[in-house]
Order: sequence, then structure tokens, then C-alpha cells
Amino acid sequence: YYTSIPGSCNFETQDQEWTNVCGLTQDPNDDFDWNISNSDAMGQVGPHTDHTPGKGQRFLYVNSSDQKEGNRARITTTKFFPASLGVCRVRFWFWMFASRQTGVLKVYTVEEHGMDILMWSSSRNEENKW
Repeated sequence: YYTSIPGSCNFETQDQEWTNVCGLTQDPNDDFDWNISNSDAMGQVGPHTDHTPGKGQRFLYVNSSDQKEGNRARITTTKFFPASLGVCRVRFWFWMFASRQTGVLKVYTVEEHGMDILMWSSSRNEENKW
């Protein structure tokens, strides 16, 4: 489901393709892909609930247990989001708890000439919460 805020998505896309609904695309040059699931399907290796208020159940995830060190899963926005008043805010919730093989979650911005600039990263996995 997509709201009026650019880039906003809660992944409750029913039978529609989440990448189209959410304005995201899988990187064709990465090593594995992001997918959608819910708490029931993930069992003990995922969060017990979704972060979305109300009846939301779905979230985006990667399975790091089948990967080797250095593998990347990358999604990018399909639209540009220009800063308003010189400020651009990205807000999201993440859960990184289950595995010793949890990697690093990184957020990049791509500047006008195409160079990736690391804006934020986390390898935090000590808390079982969003």
C-alpha cells in the first residue's frame, strides 16, 4: 500500500507486485534479492509482529543465512526525491536480530553524477525489536 508521501510504503500490496506499488526496484547486479513475508511465515527467525499500525502484517526482508560474506541485496527507488527546503528525511523501521550471519544495513543517496554516498549504516543485532 502506497500513501501520498513520496517513497512511503507499508508492503501491504495484496497480489500486486510490491516493487511497482512501492516505487522500488531490485538491483540486477546484486547477489540476492529482497522479498516480502509476514511473521507467521518467518516463524522463529523473524519478528513477532509487523511495525505497521492496525492490520499490517507484511515486511521486506533478506535471508542472510544462505549468503557468504560480501554478498549484497540492494533495492533502489525508481523516482528521484528532491529535498524540500534543502532537507531530505528518510524514515524506516528495521529488525536485525536473528542470526550471527546478520550483515550490515546501509542507506545510500546517489548524488547528481551517480556516485553513491553512504548516509547511514547499522549492524545492530542485540535487540529483538523494531
